[in-house]
Amino acid sequence: MTVEDVSWDLSPLVHGEGDAGADRLLDEAAERAQTFATTHAGRVADLTASEFAAAVDELMEISELASRSGHYAMLRFSIDTADAQIGALMQRMQEKSTAIETQLLFFELEWAALEDERADELLAAEGIDTARHFLRSARRYRPHLLSEPEEKILAEKSISGSSAWSRLFSEQVSALAVTLPDEPEPVPLDSALARLMSPDRGVRRSTAEAVTAALAPGLRTRAFIFNTLLHDKAVDDRLRNYDNWLASRNLSNEASDESVQALLAAVRNRYEIARRWYRLKAQLLGIDQLADYDRMAAVTQDDEPVEWEEAKELVLASYADFTPELGDPARAFFDERRIDAPPRPSKRGGAFAAYTVPSEHPYLMLNYTAKRRDVLVLAHEMGHGLHAELARPRGVLEQGTPLTLAETASVFGETLVFRRLLDQAATPESRLSLLAESIEGSIATVFRQTAMNRFEELVHGARRGEGELSVDRFNDLWAQSQEELLGDSVALSGGYRSWWSYVPHFISTPGYVYAYAYGQLLALSIYKRYLDEGEAFVPSYLELLRAGGSRSPEELGRIVGIDLADPGFWDSGLDLVEAQLEEAEAAARDALAKT
Repeated sequence: MTVEDVSWDLSPLVHGEGDAGADRLLDEAAERAQTFATTHAGRVADLTASEFAAAVDELMEISELASRSGHYAMLRFSIDTADAQIGALMQRMQEKSTAIETQLLFFELEWAALEDERADELLAAEGIDTARHFLRSARRYRPHLLSEPEEKILAEKSISGSSAWSRLFSEQVSALAVTLPDEPEPVPLDSALARLMSPDRGVRRSTAEAVTAALAPGLRTRAFIFNTLLHDKAVDDRLRNYDNWLASRNLSNEASDESVQALLAAVRNRYEIARRWYRLKAQLLGIDQLADYDRMAAVTQDDEPVEWEEAKELVLASYADFTPELGDPARAFFDERRIDAPPRPSKRGGAFAAYTVPSEHPYLMLNYTAKRRDVLVLAHEMGHGLHAELARPRGVLEQGTPLTLAETASVFGETLVFRRLLDQAATPESRLSLLAESIEGSIATVFRQTAMNRFEELVHGARRGEGELSVDRFNDLWAQSQEELLGDSVALSGGYRSWWSYVPHFISTPGYVYAYAYGQLLALSIYKRYLDEGEAFVPSYLELLRAGGSRSPEELGRIVGIDLADPGFWDSGLDLVEAQLEEAEAAARDALAKT
């Protein structure tokens, strides 16, 4: 099977009924939501323990129904953002889902308003084992909730507000087509960006110039979208009494502002790790100083394509050797057509895993271009998918984790596959190439994402203090955040200043990106525990995955012997990244000595 044949089958989400099934499921959810509201609105405080447990169970079933339809539409849209019928379906699902959420808002508000003693009585009820942590965590939002009429208005208006702008941005970026000098037809953005790994500097430079040219026509529109959403968030934060632009994200991540700032400060204080590698990489490439378009370049000629079937077997073997309890469900992703892999026009860029709903299975979306890096992306997204798969028994409220732990299984799985590739490396050149990819992966995940967080901090602050930002102002702040990271190790070209404008997380999930650094450092620490303990570590790791989001991050970390409350944890994690760097430096010295 070639990668072009790897498309997913979404029919199980809607019981094989297609778009009509999505509508039917949402209509059923709406009917049940109406009945639920009629029965329970205004009397949550008066429910007995058994009545409360039954109410929570019904809420979960309603959520499952609505989520099936919503994920079906979202996944269809993600691989064809240009199809008007699919766009209309997704909009219809969002509007219906929002109406259901609005009708059920009373429960969250009444639950948060309960006195602690009464809430504790209900939390002790039998039958809420897959909701208890969620319910306890929901009460943390009490200082930030508005009145029921206000909350309903905000929910209703979000469809024509932030959700609409986010969709427009996604459609704009998905429609980008890059005209390359040696390609007969324009290519999708992801396919163009993959060429930045070329060993040929001329190819890298011309590709970067072509990407910048492709970004230019819609730049003002994307800047306007970003401006609008920055202001929308500022208003939301003010109305909800959040102290800073990142506070709401930290709350949803179950992380204190102080702990997040400690993470970001620790990483920024060790930017020199990234700079050390980039200076060495310039030597390996035979140039005085890297340009921005050189950072992803292959450091050797070892760049053989990895076809889909080979990538599949590499990933499956890596997970199965760790434990069949991961290998078997990993194979099911392929056998049951739960992956969409090839790049296509109008397909969303990047890669992701969708948890969907616990009563079904997760799905993976890729843009596989047969680069070795794509093998690791497959391993990464498979880790997400397996985390979702093992946590399905936790139910719709506790299957997912906070974003801070969402990268744990993905980075761990990626590391398993990387080490397998390294063991199979037949030549010193191949080994150097892999080690370079490893350290660059950590630099991208830990340091680059922290620099992206810095960019977000700058633009949110500037938008709140200065008003609407011009394209040039966005470009300046992007350059500032990147120059802080790179120092004198990389020269930024003028064109790179606009490359902030295709990053979806800034638009759809403000504050998301620091979770990558959090997750990478946590996952590396967990992988070190595995190296130290061997097979004895496997049961605790599986327990962590099965726990989903049923405990706090600190409690989940303790399952695998990690103390996230330790102030020195982040520096110890960064020590592991520096150890990766030293391993890559040693391989580079060996390679340079032979030239």
